[in-house]
Amino acid sequence: DILFNTVNKFEILKSNIEKYNPNSNFEFVKKAFDFAVDAHDGQNRISGEPFVIHPINVAIILSEMEMDDEAIVAGLLHDTVEDTDCSILDIKNQFGDNVALLVEGVTKLGKIPYSTKQEQQVENLRKMFLAMAKDIRVIIIKLADRLHNLRTLKSMSAEKQLEKAHETMEIFAPLANRLGMQKIKWELEDLSLRYLDPIAYKEISDHISLKRGERIDYLENVKDTLQSRLDDMKISATINGRAKHFYSIYKKMYTNNISIDEIYDLLAVRVIVNNINECYAVLGMVHEIYKPIPGRFKDYIAMPKKNMYQSLHTSLIGPGGRPFEVQIRTWEMHKIAEVGIAAHWKYKEGVSGATDMDNKLEWVRQLLEIHKDMNDAEEFIHNLKIDLFEDEVFVFSPKGAVINLPSGAVPIDFAYAIHSAIGNKTVGAKINGKIVTLDCKLKNGDIVEIITSSNSRGPSRDWLKIVKTSQAKKKINDWFKKENREENLLKGKELLEKELKHAGIPVGIINNKNIMDPICKKLSVSSIEDLIATLGFGGITVAKVISKLKDAYRRENAAAEDNVAIKDLVNVSTVKTWKSNNGVIVKGIDNCLVKISHCCNPVPGDDIVGYITKGRGVSVHRTDCVNITNLNEIDAQRFIEVWWDEEQSADYTSDLRIIANDRNNLVVDIMNGIASTKSSVKAVNSRLTKDNLAIIDITAIVSSQEQMKKLIKTLTAIPSVTSVTRAKH
Repeated sequence: DILFNTVNKFEILKSNIEKYNPNSNFEFVKKAFDFAVDAHDGQNRISGEPFVIHPINVAIILSEMEMDDEAIVAGLLHDTVEDTDCSILDIKNQFGDNVALLVEGVTKLGKIPYSTKQEQQVENLRKMFLAMAKDIRVIIIKLADRLHNLRTLKSMSAEKQLEKAHETMEIFAPLANRLGMQKIKWELEDLSLRYLDPIAYKEISDHISLKRGERIDYLENVKDTLQSRLDDMKISATINGRAKHFYSIYKKMYTNNISIDEIYDLLAVRVIVNNINECYAVLGMVHEIYKPIPGRFKDYIAMPKKNMYQSLHTSLIGPGGRPFEVQIRTWEMHKIAEVGIAAHWKYKEGVSGATDMDNKLEWVRQLLEIHKDMNDAEEFIHNLKIDLFEDEVFVFSPKGAVINLPSGAVPIDFAYAIHSAIGNKTVGAKINGKIVTLDCKLKNGDIVEIITSSNSRGPSRDWLKIVKTSQAKKKINDWFKKENREENLLKGKELLEKELKHAGIPVGIINNKNIMDPICKKLSVSSIEDLIATLGFGGITVAKVISKLKDAYRRENAAAEDNVAIKDLVNVSTVKTWKSNNGVIVKGIDNCLVKISHCCNPVPGDDIVGYITKGRGVSVHRTDCVNITNLNEIDAQRFIEVWWDEEQSADYTSDLRIIANDRNNLVVDIMNGIASTKSSVKAVNSRLTKDNLAIIDITAIVSSQEQMKKLIKTLTAIPSVTSVTRAKH
């Protein structure tokens, strides 16, 4: 059965390819299929099915986008380097340089140690974008990989489901959107929503299913009316009716606080014609038949989105006063809307030239250039979201050129989008002929004129606080780097030395290359001098540098310490035990300071381990604490056996993260839930994402693991709460 299923999948792949590329090198594809089957032999997914089914399905998704042979082959091989004994050299020798580049671009940086998971994610993204700049097929394969993983996510643990769904919503779905791959974007969002908010997903699904018959009848009525008029106009067209995808409905409901019946474009009709003239003719006809809703018309043909999307959108009042949307586009526009960048594939003969493709990918190179010096993981992710994923505004230069900027952009962003020299000499701006302040937010359709002066002394540091685009921030920072290097070096050195003295670290540490070089590398600067200059102009905060210096200084001192103290503690009589005053018994020590570690906050009932600290005290950690599991072999010598004292009771703190769909009285319900378990709260910190998810971090006080489990169960049962997890670090 397994062999039949695998072969059957390959036949589906082959059939797909034959439809759009009968000249495909099927021997090349079959060779990759056989290689993948052999490499993954004996490996199973968590669901129990053979692992090789996954790369075959990824290849099938790529074939549905009509990708070329090399991309299909790379899809079949994309997990061989990461999950088997095969190397990139093996791939290169058997399948060529291009396939090896694609496989390497998709492979994660799993074996490189990073201080945080977010740092690792950032480096994986950097690697992916770097590979994208060389070959855009890397990200197309990655998106196909992510799509199949989400389709099979139900077999994963609840924690993994949430993690993958969040990452998809934050990175991969918006990236698919930026590449114009709407079909994949929609499915990624809908699949993620199923795990992020299963209650809302079911509510929308049930509503759509319940009214399916009514919806079909309504759309058929509209389609018949339009088809009759199109026949009169002698326009050949294809008309499709559709319901809006789930996540789009969800976002509108929760963003605008409206019911599903109040969404204008819940129902939509798509009219596909042969040329642009017919698009506008159909638009006029539609507005004759149905009354348009004011402010609900968008012309993405005259002003395409950054992701190449083109179409006319208009919302109308239909039969019975029910609103619906009509989208009008050509067949070429439709294909681009479905598969985006893949529709322009330069490796397909006669479809698109290399120069045309290079122009469409210029934004990838710009992105790499802007972010190559970004040294903070959180900042990188934040700026990446702005550059790729924010809503757009379309503004005009006085000569009529259209400039696309992220929502919230200001005239300075516009100036730097035109040219660095214009941005650096900006002294004022006009919008629609009126002088405005430089922090005025631009709106769709604004005509923006930048006022420059040859006497300008350059940009202001205050501009960094008001610009929206990373491109503008980088160009402003570049100006300060270049123009004031000597001043920056003096200021940076003064800042660093002051903070070093305050932290009790010898100032001479900045001359220690063994300590400073790794820190420079981590902060993406090429030398100690560059680091100091970057500090001087504010490109890196002194707190960030001091934090890393403190860690490095402690590590070096600890390594230089005599290990006798550790041996003395570990090798004392194992007959003796020490009862601490916080409910923990330590084996083998007469008398010592025992502390409950704040990084994981264990409570009675948790599996725990003791760790002998530099000051001869013992810190107690959960055995799954990240700070314990990541220790090297030398540090692991400091472990000591500890266990809970069942005769002693005490209060313990524990960190919980609650993720919920935001609503009125959410925090009140959470606090009442905590009180009902006879627990108390020491600290609360909450924030709201742009997708209206509330992330609430709570430090709770409990007396046992049983009370902790009861607390988690109570909080999970609160309406709109999607997950409650304990922190491991």
